[in-house]
Amino acid sequence: MQHPETGFLPGPRHTLPGAPGGPLAGLTFAAKDLFDVAGVPTIGGNPDWGRTHPVPSAHAWAVQRLLDGGAKLVGKTITCEISLGILGYNQFYGTPPNPAAPGCLPGGSSSGSASVVAAGLADVALGTDSGGSVRVPASLCGLYGLRPTHGRISIAGLLAQAPTFDTVGWFTRDAATFGRVAAVMFGEALPAASAAGVLLAEDAFALADPEVSAALQPAAERLGAQFGGLTRMTLGEPGELETWAGQRNILQRAESWATFRPWIEKENPTFAYNIARNLAGGSAITAEQVAVAKVVRRQVVDHARRLLEGGAILCLPTTPFPAPPLGLPLPEIDALQARIGITTSFAGLCGLPQLNLPLGKVGGKPCGLSIIGWRGSDERLVAIAHDLAWSGLGVARTERWG
Repeated sequence: MQHPETGFLPGPRHTLPGAPGGPLAGLTFAAKDLFDVAGVPTIGGNPDWGRTHPVPSAHAWAVQRLLDGGAKLVGKTITCEISLGILGYNQFYGTPPNPAAPGCLPGGSSSGSASVVAAGLADVALGTDSGGSVRVPASLCGLYGLRPTHGRISIAGLLAQAPTFDTVGWFTRDAATFGRVAAVMFGEALPAASAAGVLLAEDAFALADPEVSAALQPAAERLGAQFGGLTRMTLGEPGELETWAGQRNILQRAESWATFRPWIEKENPTFAYNIARNLAGGSAITAEQVAVAKVVRRQVVDHARRLLEGGAILCLPTTPFPAPPLGLPLPEIDALQARIGITTSFAGLCGLPQLNLPLGKVGGKPCGLSIIGWRGSDERLVAIAHDLAWSGLGVARTERWG
């Protein structure tokens, strides 16, 4: 498998100027190759997808939003094949580098977007998150990255995967830039940072590598000290986090198969083995399995409402380990992906916003702490990230957003 020098798609870069004088003027951004850019093929990480779909005539909503805000598009980025991947590799276009952990996987499927931001080749990059594809690369590459409330940001012009999971997010290297983009994407000023306490999910921390848990605990304690106190709790009963991950996987794979089945049956496209295998697995999921998974989802949503609707935020490791090395055999990749699913499934099942904070390091490699709020608390999470980043630096709030 090739290893490109950057996370950008090979070939000429497609660039577009931003609107003059906008709030994002002076910033550059990249777009994951699931987002339509007018006049540019959307390849989606698979040559047969690009070959069998028309060149878009309009920009995706999120691309247009950033352009209207004044940011300049500087290219499209590599994605895992039709967005089906969580560690960042692509059989056709290569695995983008992880500038924060050389020789390691960047996380996916928004791998290229995270890579170019971590390398300083763009200030901002658009990604998508269905099962963790913004949160995971943000953690492994040491970036701020948000999975927003499901349905909060338009997915128009996006190569969709799983409709009840798909979201549009973005990456930046710093909290101030992240806040500027959030104000544009959400269309409103960020609120004051506040929380009715911080819940530390001890069972989620216990599932992480001990070094990751130890690296993130001080950040969680600092978060609690600033925002209403820290309460140590267990998110689920013994074994429940793993159960939730399994049921989320059933729903997402069933939806992915339903999304891609008409194209697959018509075009018989070529896939890497791991992608073909996972799609075949999705095709075998029964209606009864989906019905059970939907019952579990409703139960988890009710649980999340009780925990978070009153304004508390939940914190847990974004990924249970730092970036794994390149070149691992598929069984080891599968095991790592299963572990990641345990920490990403709670927000995914419930449609909750989850923001990665790049606050930990293990062996010189980043590992992120996540904060999760109830639906619609996206801006509040971003404001909390700002206050946490700037605390103790003597910077006035009015200066923080510039």
